[in-house]
Amino acid sequence: MTDLIEQADLDGAGGASKGTVPPEQPPSRNPMRRRSVLVAVVCAVLLAGVVTAVAMNIGASTKSTAQPISTLSLVSKSYTPQGSVGETDDYHCTLLNPHVTRDSFVISSQFKPGSPEVHHAVLSLVPPSLAATATRDNAATGGTGWTCFGAPSLPGASFAQLLTTPFLSVWAPGHGADTLPKGTGIGLPAGSLVIMQVHYNLLVGDKPVSNSLLVDTVPSSTPLLPLHSAYRVAPPDIPCPAGVTGPLCSRAASLADQAKRFGADQVETVNLIEQACGHIPANPPVGDTASCTWPMGAGYIVRIQPHMHLLGSGFSMILNPGTPNAKTVLSVPNYNFDYQKAYNLSAPIRVNAGDRVQINCTFNPKLSQQLPVLRKAPPHFVTWGDGSSDEMCVGVAWTTTEIPNPHAAL
Repeated sequence: MTDLIEQADLDGAGGASKGTVPPEQPPSRNPMRRRSVLVAVVCAVLLAGVVTAVAMNIGASTKSTAQPISTLSLVSKSYTPQGSVGETDDYHCTLLNPHVTRDSFVISSQFKPGSPEVHHAVLSLVPPSLAATATRDNAATGGTGWTCFGAPSLPGASFAQLLTTPFLSVWAPGHGADTLPKGTGIGLPAGSLVIMQVHYNLLVGDKPVSNSLLVDTVPSSTPLLPLHSAYRVAPPDIPCPAGVTGPLCSRAASLADQAKRFGADQVETVNLIEQACGHIPANPPVGDTASCTWPMGAGYIVRIQPHMHLLGSGFSMILNPGTPNAKTVLSVPNYNFDYQKAYNLSAPIRVNAGDRVQINCTFNPKLSQQLPVLRKAPPHFVTWGDGSSDEMCVGVAWTTTEIPNPHAAL
């Protein structure tokens, strides 16, 4: 890779933090399957080069920015995480009604996990056109929610509906309050519902949990630019550390174990990612790094969120890698699962049609023997997977069509 000629200054979502490298000094670390498991990958594969809209059709006007901020409070019913035999993870979706009576923009949110076994959470919008369907499907579960591995989705949702479901918020340990870049917002139409998807790590615990979410909104007449999101992924292929052996230390055996834990479609997901990144699925590059390059749509990158699991140690996103115009969009050299956040770029980065972004993840396989929670899992060859002892390499980029006003009131 050629030398990278620019490193963006960053404002952390939880507060201003400028510099070439965002600080990561955390405390110590501590059925719908097919559609939901594949949706994040397929969004990247089928929509590569297309910026997926996260805002609904709510247009910003030129009216005064002096708009009242309303705070919505959503609380889930108590739920006791549970997994099938051999599983140590549970993905559970709950339908919540924020009682939105006017078209609005979300400008910030804060998810509050009810217990340490909450691995991550995704809050997804159900537009008014699907509200009746969502209410009916939720009633069929007795109002207790449903299993939703991979991504938040409605029971029986069509594939097209899954691809167009916008995320309102993504939470991971250490994230805290999530404030969007100034001058931007995520559309929340009147009559919308919210799916709260929570990934529970049963290696940590399985006690009853109730989670909550606070959402700050302003009227849609507020002059904000709608945010759009693009999800880019790379396939981890991490062998057992030197000197560590076990029946799952071969890649084939580990994938077979994933099929037992999550179903055969999980293996198909792994192979799909490998193929999309130009690898031979049966014989991909093996090591402590993962990398993949994707097309991007034209616009301005204003916000980035990396995501890996417990072995993750470093992340970077590079625009136009290997060219004279290569540019580091984000570098997190000390990634820690317990201190994840999204980064608001203080200087939006222009992306032209035909540009490409590369995401790179580094992993420390020795942590599988050092972290108490991972020592509960057998040694295994680590690939992409929904389990807490599996891995991911994800870079979420939020974009706008214009440069946001840095002096906006909101």
